Amino acid sequence: METKWLEDFVSLAETRSFSRSAQLRHVTQPAFSRRIQALEAWAGCDLVDRSSYPTRLTPAGQTLYAQSLEILQALQSTRAMLRGQSGANQGLVEFATPHTLAFTFFPSWVSGLRAGFGPIKSRLIALNVHDAMLRLVEGSCDLLIAYHHDALPLPLEAERYEMVSLGRETVAPYCRPDGQGRPMFSLPGRANHPLPYLGYAEGAYLARVTDLVQRQSPVPIHLDRVYETDMAEGLKVMALEGHGLAFLPASAVRAELGDGRLVPADDGDSAPLRLTLDIRAWRQKPGREGARHAPGAAQALWDYLIAPAPGTAATG
Repeated sequence: METKWLEDFVSLAETRSFSRSAQLRHVTQPAFSRRIQALEAWAGCDLVDRSSYPTRLTPAGQTLYAQSLEILQALQSTRAMLRGQSGANQGLVEFATPHTLAFTFFPSWVSGLRAGFGPIKSRLIALNVHDAMLRLVEGSCDLLIAYHHDALPLPLEAERYEMVSLGRETVAPYCRPDGQGRPMFSLPGRANHPLPYLGYAEGAYLARVTDLVQRQSPVPIHLDRVYETDMAEGLKVMALEGHGLAFLPASAVRAELGDGRLVPADDGDSAPLRLTLDIRAWRQKPGREGARHAPGAAQALWDYLIAPAPGTAATG
């Protein structure tokens, strides 16, 4: 039995919807259903009454739901305690961040810290946005670094978490140039000739970002999705091979733009086809129930980040 089956089951018990829970757990509905069935096979009885709508639990399911909450809380508390001790003993600051920021933002940001903050020992866990956020919620990291947009906020309550802005990032469309240096695929495309589109997998945060960009376009955009993945680096490689256009963070393509291997797939002045995101760091407020005890290095870093110095954003 896997702990993620219990997490799936708790989600289902709370949403009472297979489709909604599959979305929240960032898996397809068939895969989510198979995991619930695997849990029922392990338990040896039906846990869900599938004859009713909304979904409800059987008596056995109600029992397992209560036990699951206790089991998961105990596991999370134990892991947070162990990781907290490990980080404190080693002087490490533990970060959780989405894959894209792990490749593009984090290395240069840490380099910049050395000038003002000094050397830092860090551990980076790169995950999808949902799982990275769970690390923070469960007290399994010191800081979460992720994107933010007012139209696409992360569900982190201000009364429990505090944040600081670290920088900004623009997401825009890019593609390989043709022999004359012009984009192979130039937006907006035509209805009878849609452009090959390299998109983010459903559930990825940047998929929601690119959907928002396209909805805000003043003219219809004609795209034919030919490939998808949940990582910007994967889309960039496909764009470099000429398979289509992709909406990518500017920091992810800085080198490729510099040497001409990628070019903007719009006219460069089309603000509606671009979206600027905030890059933020969050942590649990000290003293909150379940909050991770901040080792000295993590507290010192946070104090540095929120210090009222020129160029430092205010916290919220």
